[in-house]
Amino acid sequence: MQIYGLIGYPVKHSLSKKMQEAAFKKIGIPAEYRLIPVSPEELEDFLLRDKKVADVDGQPISVKDLSGFNITIPHKVRAREILEKEFPFDKNASHMEEVLYYVKLSGAVNTAKRNADKLDYRNTDAPGFLESLKKDLNFSIQNKNILLIGCGGAGRAVIAALSWKQNKVNNIYITDINDDAINYAKNYFQGLSFPHLDNKLKFISNQEISNFIESCDLLVNATPCGMEEADPCIVDEKLIRRNLAVFDLIYNPKETKLLKIAKEKGAAAVNGLGMLLYQGARAFEFWAEKKAPVTEMREALNQGVKNL
Repeated sequence: MQIYGLIGYPVKHSLSKKMQEAAFKKIGIPAEYRLIPVSPEELEDFLLRDKKVADVDGQPISVKDLSGFNITIPHKVRAREILEKEFPFDKNASHMEEVLYYVKLSGAVNTAKRNADKLDYRNTDAPGFLESLKKDLNFSIQNKNILLIGCGGAGRAVIAALSWKQNKVNNIYITDINDDAINYAKNYFQGLSFPHLDNKLKFISNQEISNFIESCDLLVNATPCGMEEADPCIVDEKLIRRNLAVFDLIYNPKETKLLKIAKEKGAAAVNGLGMLLYQGARAFEFWAEKKAPVTEMREALNQGVKNL
């Protein structure tokens, strides 16, 4: 029996277990998926020194017991730092160029796989976002202008996805509800050695949204604003129009105020459940080296959301 899992802090309410175990069952892989709370203080020892921790059912487990695992909040950035130092990428491998780009741009990893005595790792959030954008929203980013609100960890994965050189997006306007977050992200991206980003990424203040949104084809919300019933719409609803596609990374609740208003105005709009699905499918394919059974994974996710 192979063991896979999710490490984070906390992990108890994750939908990944339902999704991945549905995939293993469909493909006929004898495997289980365990939810493993790892505190920030335990992370490095867990990843590198075979430290055992208890999963949510109280069963001890170490990284050497795992064939592969996902990584979630708050460990994605720190895990990348630990793994990249211990197991550096082969930068000369041409087939790794896109993989390396997503890790470097997002500054995070969310999936790892055991390969003998080393761990290989990926960021599947970025390609998962792109796949949902294409399949769920039916949106092509080529030659488009995009407004992204939220430049924390989720937002950086979106930036990595949109800015990959083959995607040929026009401009990515980036802002946040927190000015400090904007400045931090701006300094982060300016410190990377990807010259093409200078022409793609435009950092703007939250107060400037109305000046740029009219020229945009897609609005992406990568903030937590909308998760609570009392949360306002992330932008002034007057700025939302029929020909502005909307992607909200939030999936619980299923429909935020932003999505509700967008749909009322006739705009194409989706939540983040598809991104969760497709990043999970990419992780499964990385582990199993088989095509992910997306239909069954989606059904498991939909059932899981009903029970949240």
